[in-house]
Formats: sequence, structure tokens, C-alpha cells
Amino acid sequence: MEELDFQGDTEQSRQHINTWVAKKTEDKIRELLSPGTLNSDTLLVLVNAVYFKGNWEKQFNKQDTWEMPFKISKNKEKPVQMMFKKSTVNMTYIEEISTKILLLPYADNELNMIIMLPDERVELRTVEKEITYEKFIKWTRLDKMDKEEVEVFLPRFKLEENYDMKEFLCKLGMTDAFENRADFSGISSKEGLFLSKVVHKSFVEVNEEGTEAAAATAANVSYNCMSPCFFADHPFLFFIQHVKTNGILFCGRFSSP
Repeated sequence: MEELDFQGDTEQSRQHINTWVAKKTEDKIRELLSPGTLNSDTLLVLVNAVYFKGNWEKQFNKQDTWEMPFKISKNKEKPVQMMFKKSTVNMTYIEEISTKILLLPYADNELNMIIMLPDERVELRTVEKEITYEKFIKWTRLDKMDKEEVEVFLPRFKLEENYDMKEFLCKLGMTDAFENRADFSGISSKEGLFLSKVVHKSFVEVNEEGTEAAAATAANVSYNCMSPCFFADHPFLFFIQHVKTNGILFCGRFSSP
């Protein structure tokens, strides 16, 4: 915890927080708190920033990245830089949600990216409604997956999102923290302290090697898989999972370039 002068120097306080976040996220998140987020009535701000960038255990070759269409919906497409590699990976198909699941390990095998790709006829929100943590663990068990050589097509993408968490936390039952009956005596001797805002910003980047790469383009490329194929050319879910604990560190959806 750190004391700042929200009342006397609101803008300096905002910049101080943003500088701290930028340092912790290697300058990937520079403006967590936008102008006007803080004011003279602000008492306490809880800031949380998540930054993830990992190197694949087996990298994609940048020369194999091509511009291909990504099917946002039945009638709408947008171009993406589609990465490709042929690799021995764990993959399975879950009949109850008509979804392929692919596991891509990161370097040192401490983390995996797990990608859930529904059949084209299945909407992503249909799969999302079916997911629970228990089902997710069951579906992604290694002993339930097949280890095989697969042709993997995965868009190169970068996602960044901001969240004002107050409404979500209140819906989960965390209401006292935002009201005068909050008890923050464990971190401050001041009375009447409560949360003004909970701001969350996340960033994830997926590319050939874990760093920004130059684009390689070719219009309207098509491809026929000659072996088992995982072709992520339509909306999918992704999860970054800690191998030893099965803990989900990050999850998101890619539905449009």
C-alpha cells in the first residue's frame, strides 16, 4: 500500500500509479488510469494489471505466416496473419460441445495455452455457457487427449482490454468494500476508508516467437490439410494454464481481428 495525495494533487497521483504499472508490465500498459478517473473525493484505489507474453516451446516459422480470411460470422470475414506449424501436440474433441481442444506448451513447459475451437456451426457463446471449472479440467486432462502430429493454424493477435470491476465485484457479493462500513483496519488506521474504484487492464500477445514480428502477406490463401488439422479461422477461446496446479492464469476470446 502507498499513500498518495488524491485531494491536493490528483493528476500527479494518477501519473504516479500509471508509471508504476508501466514499469511492472514492461511498458505494455502505460495508461491504466485515464484522465478523470481520480478526483478529490477519491479515498482508495486498488489497481491490478496483468501482462502476459510467452515464448512457445516450438516456435512458429515467420516465413509460414500468411494473410488468410478469418470468419467472424457466416457472412462476414476479415483478414488475419495466420501462423502455421506442423508439430506433435495434445489434441482432443469434446462431443458434448462440438469443440476441438488443442494444447500448445510454452518454453520450459511451465505454462500451456489451451485453445477451444468450436465447429463452425456452433456459436462461441454456446460453448461459453457450458464451461465450468470442473468441466474444463475434465476436458483438458492429458490422459483424455491424443498426442499426434497436427497442422496448426493460429492467428497472430494482440488483445488489450480495460475493466471497471466495481459492478462485477458487487454482483459477486463484495459490497461492503465500496461502502462506509468497509473495514480496512488491516492496512490503514484511518476510519471511513472504502474503495472508490477497482480498475483492471489486461494485455496478451500471441505471435510466432513471443515478440512483435513483421507481416507476411498473400491475398486469399487457401489450404488443404494433409494430416490432422487445427484450423483456428473462426472465433475461439484461449486459456493460459499453469501446468503443475492446473490454475488458469488468463483466459479470453478471439472473435474478430
